[in-house]
Amino acid sequence: MKYLKKLDGFQRSPAGLEWQIWKKLHIILVVGTALPLLASAGAYVLDGLDSATQNARAVEQFFYVMLGVVMLHWTLVLTLAIGCVIVMLMKGPAYVADAYEMEELPLGSEKHIQR
Repeated sequence: MKYLKKLDGFQRSPAGLEWQIWKKLHIILVVGTALPLLASAGAYVLDGLDSATQNARAVEQFFYVMLGVVMLHWTLVLTLAIGCVIVMLMKGPAYVADAYEMEELPLGSEKHIQR
């Protein structure tokens, strides 16, 4: 038994910005993750070069800030991916479920709504 069938005569909307973003999403995720972690690693390396300027607390705090930036970036990418999927589904083919017959009301009826 087929539960859903495609609506006859429905024309799909053309692909738009959602597919362009979807195809670049993995690059956005990797670059947005690597940059803050590289900045944190750079701060750690630069702090260890000069023994007179060792400020471990500031470097550790910077690491945690960058970790927070990475987590924020991941949630934003996930939100963007969910938005792309929703738009793709909305632009996809229309499906019809079981028919629901509408009740015909006479024009003089109290339930009839005039527009």
